[in-house]
Amino acid sequence: MVALTMSLVKVERGAKRVRVVFGGKVVADTLRPLLVWEVPYYPAYYLPKEDFAEGVLVPGDGKALTVRVGEREAVDAGVEYEDEPEVRGHVRLDFEAMDSWFEEDEEIFVHPRDPYKRVDILGSSRHVRVEIDGVTVADSHSPRLLFETGLPTRYYLPKTDVRLDLLEPSDTITRCPYKGSAEYYSVRVGDKLHQDVVWYYRTPLPESQKVQGLVCFYNEKVDIYVDGVKEERPKTPFSAD
Repeated sequence: MVALTMSLVKVERGAKRVRVVFGGKVVADTLRPLLVWEVPYYPAYYLPKEDFAEGVLVPGDGKALTVRVGEREAVDAGVEYEDEPEVRGHVRLDFEAMDSWFEEDEEIFVHPRDPYKRVDILGSSRHVRVEIDGVTVADSHSPRLLFETGLPTRYYLPKTDVRLDLLEPSDTITRCPYKGSAEYYSVRVGDKLHQDVVWYYRTPLPESQKVQGLVCFYNEKVDIYVDGVKEERPKTPFSAD
């Protein structure tokens, strides 16, 4: 369900064709999307109301709209803010409530890609060592460094450079619009289990293929030494409590 609150950080016209599928039907198809940052981290799409298929938007309470195709519906999955001139005449859909989203002819996941966010993955010969509770759990001279706008450098390491005997598979899965679906390991050091501090991408999206099968530790939750120098744990939304 879409939250019925409005806070605009930035609004700009998107350049991509955007299509939304629900219930086996293209419910919206536009060449004129708006990218709206309601939070600083990523944008949402606001789509012109006239670019929705006829009859799929059903008024609800107040600003809420239900998306309906045949007998299937997503209650309150849409919202419009007619009192906000920058987005008047546009509808924001709950991304997860829809079946599929496409930019041009390629499916996107989680949320629209931010045109101001870049991901670079570079091979490196830096010496990266990871400690948890004073125990070395990884030691590599062949990391791949992932630089993502707004986040700390991530060190992706070959599994052969990791203490696999300390890793325990987790059921946790998260998704990233730039890299794909991440699976997790927890690390057991002594009697303590450090939950979900390691992740990897089994089948990353095409632009992130260079990290396939490599593992990465949360800088925020472990001690990382790069070329012998301990890095300060960064403060991010992923930081440990």
